[in-house]
Amino acid sequence: MATEIQEIDLKTDEMIINMGPQHPATHGVLRLLLTLDGETVKHVEPVLGHLHRAQEWQGQNRTWFQYQALIDRVDYLSGMFTSWAMARACEQLDGVTVPERAEYMRVIVSEMNRITSHLLWLGTYLIDLGAMFGFPFYPFREREKLFDLLEEIAGQRMMFNYIRIGGVLRDPKPAWFDKLKAFLDEFPDRIDEYETIVTQNPIFLKRTKGVGILKQSVATDYGVTGPCLRSSGIAMDLRRTRPYSVYPDLKFDVITFDKEGDTWDRYMARILEMRQCVDIIRQCVEKIPTGDIMGKKQMAGMRIKAGEGFAAVESPRGVLGCYVTSSGGEKAVRFRWRNPSFCNLTILPELLKGCPLSDIMAIFGSIDIILPDVDR
Repeated sequence: MATEIQEIDLKTDEMIINMGPQHPATHGVLRLLLTLDGETVKHVEPVLGHLHRAQEWQGQNRTWFQYQALIDRVDYLSGMFTSWAMARACEQLDGVTVPERAEYMRVIVSEMNRITSHLLWLGTYLIDLGAMFGFPFYPFREREKLFDLLEEIAGQRMMFNYIRIGGVLRDPKPAWFDKLKAFLDEFPDRIDEYETIVTQNPIFLKRTKGVGILKQSVATDYGVTGPCLRSSGIAMDLRRTRPYSVYPDLKFDVITFDKEGDTWDRYMARILEMRQCVDIIRQCVEKIPTGDIMGKKQMAGMRIKAGEGFAAVESPRGVLGCYVTSSGGEKAVRFRWRNPSFCNLTILPELLKGCPLSDIMAIFGSIDIILPDVDR
């Protein structure tokens, strides 16, 4: 006689646990307050403020000249962009004309910095997913080569302070451009190596395909920008939608996916962006004119005209905006930053709701936030 199997509806109690701020995959300073039903995430609350740096306050209590050297630390992986956003806001307010050669150099070093940022994200993201077999060192191999080039013109490897109000710090020597061209010839093959190891890896696909789908309506409601937005099918890139510097003279398309994106799409968007950066830098190296590199004298007592200014740039994480108010003195009256990491992080409760505990790091890592860029 067959035994009937009765279905039992098991009821579990919800459990609230902390992930971070000491968890290595939250990079040490983000606390996620998770509400779990078994291993299913019911709710998540990101708890911020563990890395507050008072960057806006410091900008109002330092001279213009001093603050230029501090803002690289807002998003320490893409300092060129924080410097550029501040410089453009001040130049707009002060009526400074930036020399054309300086504008080309700004694009070159910023696209180089975009590559270094995406490379570090790629290496650490694979670590977060458990790929401890040595792959994380592959991206750092190329990242170090770019840092060698940036150090040669900026004097520093991460906190560059190279883009200044009115231009750039130093004009590279011809040999510098030769070394940059050699890197551009080599780098596409290195990206091929990354993709051979990762893109169609069955474990990686299992962890990312169909996971953490970001709907377009959610992305726009929360102010998401950058690769996270474009991988969900919205073609917003300030370099094209609100062109600045010499980007209108360059040929490139906005990398956009034709559907609402998952975690794998956000990975792929950054891979394609690195390939695109190579093309953009090549065009700039070929077109860069001769001439001056500075349109405003750099000195400790420099002043900016009274008024208000705002400018935004397309950073590796999205729209990075800087608002500034000046009274005409040596210091700003008010600084206000629009940081892409802060806005992008706000979608985390939407993406994690209903997902298993094991998907948290795959989804969280795909957003690519930088905590100083969140806490400021």
